[in-house]
Amino acid sequence: MSVEMSGNDIVVDAGLIGTLLRLPAADVPSLLRDNAITSVCERGIDADQGQYRLSFFYRNRRARIRLAASGEILQRSSRQIAQRPGSAA
Repeated sequence: MSVEMSGNDIVVDAGLIGTLLRLPAADVPSLLRDNAITSVCERGIDADQGQYRLSFFYRNRRARIRLAASGEILQRSSRQIAQRPGSAA
């Protein structure tokens, strides 16, 4: 399970997203295409300069991956959250 970075593109392995969101990896691509899984990418500033935080949301789960500029995974986490407005039940 890996992350690849090339220019402005960040590619996250479906297995990693699936593991963190408690989904089969095979389901991840179609859920992303259907916008059932949504994501946010944040670029670090100040003390976090050169790092990225990727957040993935599916129903009542949030997965986060913190990356170095090289693509190395520095931290990953998953937790249950309140249902996001507008997300499918």
